[in-house]
Amino acid sequence: MKYRNKPCQVGDEKYRSQRERDRHQELLMLQRAGRITELKREVPFELAPRVKIEGEDRARPAVKYVADFTYIEVPSGRRVVADAKGMQTTAYRLKKHLLKSIHNIDLIEI
Repeated sequence: MKYRNKPCQVGDEKYRSQRERDRHQELLMLQRAGRITELKREVPFELAPRVKIEGEDRARPAVKYVADFTYIEVPSGRRVVADAKGMQTTAYRLKKHLLKSIHNIDLIEI
């Protein structure tokens, strides 16, 4: 349990927190109502490629940010990348900055 989040489940869907579960349920209703489309969960964005550092035995994996949700707003067509956040860690703030710098994506926090 990270930062007092309580993992939970709805049917076959597993969530890291109740906040994430609740937002997903809201987004599913918006999608059924036709207000959003292409709803996806756990979408990875590469922030830095895999790299081999001299003097180390193995390569370091790519640095990724995994967004809780992505979707398209109707009728504007705007793509939204959103995260159900309770606490902003230093690593999260850095990844949010890199997401904007590299992919020009503004992360929405719920």
